[in-house]
Amino acid sequence: MSNVTESDFLHHIQTRGYLYQCTDIENLTKLMQQEPISGYIGFDCTAPSLHVGSLIQIMLLRTLQQYGYKPIVLLGSATTRIGDPSGKDEARAILSEQEIAKNKASILEVFKAFIQFDCGDTAKAVMVDNSDWLEELRYIDYLKEYGKFFSINKMLSMDSVKLRLERQQQLSFLEFNYMVLQAYDFVELYRRYGCRLQLGGSDQWGNIVTGVDLGRRVGTPQLYGITSHLITTSSGAKMGKTANGAVWLNQNALSVYDYWQFWRNTDDADVVRFLKMFTELPISEIDKLAQLKDKEINEAKIILANEATRLCHGQEAMEAALKAAQGVFVDRLAVDGIPTYFITQEEIGEGMPIFKLLHKIGLTESGSMSKKLIQGKGVRVNDQLITDECLLICNNDFNVSGLKISVGKKKHCLVRHSARNS
Repeated sequence: MSNVTESDFLHHIQTRGYLYQCTDIENLTKLMQQEPISGYIGFDCTAPSLHVGSLIQIMLLRTLQQYGYKPIVLLGSATTRIGDPSGKDEARAILSEQEIAKNKASILEVFKAFIQFDCGDTAKAVMVDNSDWLEELRYIDYLKEYGKFFSINKMLSMDSVKLRLERQQQLSFLEFNYMVLQAYDFVELYRRYGCRLQLGGSDQWGNIVTGVDLGRRVGTPQLYGITSHLITTSSGAKMGKTANGAVWLNQNALSVYDYWQFWRNTDDADVVRFLKMFTELPISEIDKLAQLKDKEINEAKIILANEATRLCHGQEAMEAALKAAQGVFVDRLAVDGIPTYFITQEEIGEGMPIFKLLHKIGLTESGSMSKKLIQGKGVRVNDQLITDECLLICNNDFNVSGLKISVGKKKHCLVRHSARNS
């Protein structure tokens, strides 16, 4: 794990821009100075991969471990069957046990890149599943022992419930139980692992506070909660979502190259903030990068892409993605599955319209589809947006590496002159 230079965990997460709310930061600071506490974050198994919207939470667990505290990754096989209503206008789709188990196994691989589960010391991470205790609960006994501690009035005031009701969207009794079970998770994790801290996004504040309160009512030592900002881009878009879909963390869901390109395409206004949150570069180095202006800021974007990709996928994969982005290909099937298409100078002739070239190299199914993509601002040549569907591509447009053509952020091809005509 990399060294950190700030004096303590709480100061670190404030400096990097993670910290949004804390239930009792003064007493939590004292506790963390006295003993190596445990902290957890829960992740439901709703998809085969987490996306970059979950990356802040993963970085918090990684940082917690770097400071010598034990991170607990809670995978919610049980709560996945209910669905967290937070931030949703309708109920989540109910998954089968087989789908949940498959998603859980896939998600596990992400955490292995960021957190150490075999470091052999007090900070060794733990992976648990709330099905271990929630499935054993007897409903009547649970209601009798814990139901009296939950106020319906208070639950109705929680954002996850209130916002759904204000929009006149249905909230099922099943979903209404979600915060009750999440609160019980916190108490159970204290009993099993001595866990005193729950972390999560700001949309989880109500659920976290409910767990802290339940702990107090059933006689645990004081529990604490921390939330981070829900990250949006400078344009207001939700982090992790793009026009082409989610930016997944698992390589089998999104190629390393496209993951690298996501960070490389960060808006100028977001670069410094994302360097603080999604890399481990020292703040002093980030402050220097913050001075870059105009075209020079592309250097900072490349560093962001490199560092974020290295953390998630490793050094070797990052270097391969960087080479692919620079147009350095070694054979017909290029790095990370990006194909190279060879074309003769005779085929290009006096010039080939871009919409025809797109179809010829297999990036679209027809010339008309090519035109629609260009009209929809979905085509780039050498990373430059194309707006003229009849733009002529000529032989002298090819550089040494070739001509990189992209359709959206998931389809890429390097077009090169055939060697026999070079």
